[in-house]
Amino acid sequence: MTTHLPDDAATASFGAQLADGLRPGDLVILEGDLGAGKTALARAIIRALAGEEALEVPSPTFALVQPYETPKGPVLHADLYRLGDPQEVDELGLLDNPEAIVLVEWAERSPEIVAAASLAISLHIPPGGAGRDVSVVRR
Repeated sequence: MTTHLPDDAATASFGAQLADGLRPGDLVILEGDLGAGKTALARAIIRALAGEEALEVPSPTFALVQPYETPKGPVLHADLYRLGDPQEVDELGLLDNPEAIVLVEWAERSPEIVAAASLAISLHIPPGGAGRDVSVVRR
């Protein structure tokens, strides 16, 4: 499935639709260049899962992992951009809880995470730079 998200409102709506289909144990990888909207989409998904539109959802760039408790269970939002070695992912505990929904940005830095993904979301800035093109593949 591929679609165009023209603005932030469309991204929030799309994130809510994705969240509705997520189940405990899903591992979602978010792919795309810097500025493609990975964090914005993850933020929309987490807010929908939590049922809190105004929930503070900081980027996990420096913390590497941000945990959340939601009505659907635990959610982990990870950013592997600063990962020095793929082996370091084991220390993050992303695969430790089979009930957690895990969202991972820059997953390509860990082949183990990519292999475990149940959903891959790719975001791209279209020619002209207006909005985002997004494709979703269930694995």
